[in-house]
Amino acid sequence: MQIRSKTNLWFRYLLCSLSPALAVKLLYYYYFHKKLNLKQPVTLDEKIQWMKLYYYKDNPLVYQCADKYRVREYVRECGLEHILNELTATYKSPEDINWDVLPDRFVLKWNFGCGGNVICFDKKQIDKAKAMRELKEFQRIKAHLICAEPQYKMEKLLLCERFIESEDGAAPTDYKFYCFNGEAKYVLCCYNRSETRKPAFYFFDKNWQLQRFNQMGKDAPDNFTMPKPDGIDEAFRCAEILSKPFPFVRADFYIENGKVYFGELTFTPGGGFDLGRLPSTQKLFGNMLTLPQKKITICTYFIFVTISAGQKFTDTSIKPLTKRE
Repeated sequence: MQIRSKTNLWFRYLLCSLSPALAVKLLYYYYFHKKLNLKQPVTLDEKIQWMKLYYYKDNPLVYQCADKYRVREYVRECGLEHILNELTATYKSPEDINWDVLPDRFVLKWNFGCGGNVICFDKKQIDKAKAMRELKEFQRIKAHLICAEPQYKMEKLLLCERFIESEDGAAPTDYKFYCFNGEAKYVLCCYNRSETRKPAFYFFDKNWQLQRFNQMGKDAPDNFTMPKPDGIDEAFRCAEILSKPFPFVRADFYIENGKVYFGELTFTPGGGFDLGRLPSTQKLFGNMLTLPQKKITICTYFIFVTISAGQKFTDTSIKPLTKRE
């Protein structure tokens, strides 16, 4: 998502700080030109807004797995250490980078948010000054306050990972698995992602059948397909293992010579304002997602009961209830 101006950015910071609920309602209207239904959410992005407010906030596992560094421990705990990409180094600041000891090809990425990556195809050709500017600029961003994504509030860390090779030497294809209640249903394949080529995005199911879930898929000719990559079935398996605890998560992977490599876990694709999916896809994905129970505190419970019954309660032994709007 592009932030058009610093004014826009700081307005979002202020709005999301003061009232996340108001922020998601206004942003949802801005992107979709309709009111957000939090009481009875239907589409995937409506339900993502609901989970931002009532499920992701203060959820320690979600916070861990949204952190691109700390999620590595979760992957190990799931028995999938073998799919972790090689971590060359970590830095608290771009100034800490020792460019001389880095390999010829590498990727620098922050552990928070979406974007801010520096992909180095050849260290001899990299513009270090430009890379430093981009890394510092992204470091200053308050990612959790752009679209009210609480899971991105974390200690910032810069990671250097091994460059995953592709057949043509370009950036590898992203395989983004949409997982609902622990089942990887579909994979969004992101081809030709680079600064010089127009990317292509296609959804496929487990049988590698094209799903016309976005405009590019809808416009594809009859019998259209892409070569099924070696390792895609293993990637589906890994996605299901990692997504088990979550109502919804997008599990991202790369494949190099048939071997699967973990990318990241994304709980709010597009910030929950993804205009790339067709309206019918939004509803289909929304139907696949069963929302968790919304927790309410003892204090909230007392207020509710007091107003309803017209009397005061002082028994603090009552346990919290759960409720879903």
